[in-house]
Amino acid sequence: MTRFDAASETERLALYAEAATAHRTRSSDVMTVDVDPDSDGTGGGEIPPWIQLAGTELLMDCTDDELDRLKSLLGAFPEFRIDELVAPESAEGTHVVVTARSDANRVAGFIERAFREVYALEVDYKSWVTAV
Repeated sequence: MTRFDAASETERLALYAEAATAHRTRSSDVMTVDVDPDSDGTGGGEIPPWIQLAGTELLMDCTDDELDRLKSLLGAFPEFRIDELVAPESAEGTHVVVTARSDANRVAGFIERAFREVYALEVDYKSWVTAV
């Protein structure tokens, strides 16, 4: 990989697909995509969302409202499904494991739409691939 951040939808899709391909090619433990806290629309006041790819699993944390939006988004990705929901009493949310048995471009599209639709980020949010 030669670049690790992107701020437009086209650039982000290419970045996520390239990172997913590198992750799978290297058989690395995890690929992590973080959102730049200065571009997520919260004014840096909240911890920005992140999504990890671990083989064929996407890992993410969601509030109850975000989990509802995630379930709706999965309707557009029939090859993806929720495999595990973990909601510890000590946490304000749910850790979600989504099985994503699909190619890197489809995974990239899901990550982009999850950031925009599940986490309600602005169209020009900036993200970083911080681990591959």
